[in-house]
Amino acid sequence: MAQTDLVQTVNGVTIRKATHADIPVLEAFIAGFVDSGELLPRTLTELHDLLGNFFIAVDEDDELVGCATLEIYSKKLAEIRSLAVSPKVQGRGVGKRLVQICLDLADESGVFEVMAISAKED
Repeated sequence: MAQTDLVQTVNGVTIRKATHADIPVLEAFIAGFVDSGELLPRTLTELHDLLGNFFIAVDEDDELVGCATLEIYSKKLAEIRSLAVSPKVQGRGVGKRLVQICLDLADESGVFEVMAISAKED
């Protein structure tokens, strides 16, 4: 079994692959970061298309508190997209673990290089 297929826990937050049932909550979660200018918008079609490589983080109350996806463009290049972590769990290693899972998926997929683009200047 691939490492990215496993459910992982970091400081009380569970990270797992997103499912179709998660899409409405995921869309709403991302929208909050889009509204603040921290993320680019994602359409429902994009969320469905990227679902196999989308990871979510949920807290002890099963509330969505983080997400990230890996979009694989080719064996040469992939991009970490829609990386967001709720302020209520920032500083607990959730973002770091989401990035690592995306990097692990890129490695499992034989991707040579991974990039991430940030909307923040700091």
